[in-house]
Amino acid sequence: MAYDEALAGRIRELLGDEPALTEQKMFGGLAFLVGGNMAVAASGQGGILVHVDPLEGAELIAATRAEPMVMRGREMKGWLRVDTADVADDGELAEWVGRGVAYAASLPAK
Repeated sequence: MAYDEALAGRIRELLGDEPALTEQKMFGGLAFLVGGNMAVAASGQGGILVHVDPLEGAELIAATRAEPMVMRGREMKGWLRVDTADVADDGELAEWVGRGVAYAASLPAK
């Protein structure tokens, strides 16, 4: 499954003036990087992937409908999967994108 181009466009609009923003195809989707660090991606499996502080990941999983990202059978700490239905609202998408951007911006640039 290809990533949802409309969802990628909505993410792009939210990130329009973000400094040091780049886009890169990865994980079968389109990732948005800040300073070379992935912040959020339109996933090739639907929905979005969000990179958050690993210490906050478990809290977000418990408090929201986000799920841990699993790659090759392993749960990836600090990486969350959010279903398309859970980012249908622009405000919800903006919250997740904001979380990803805040964490990516806190990391050293690559």
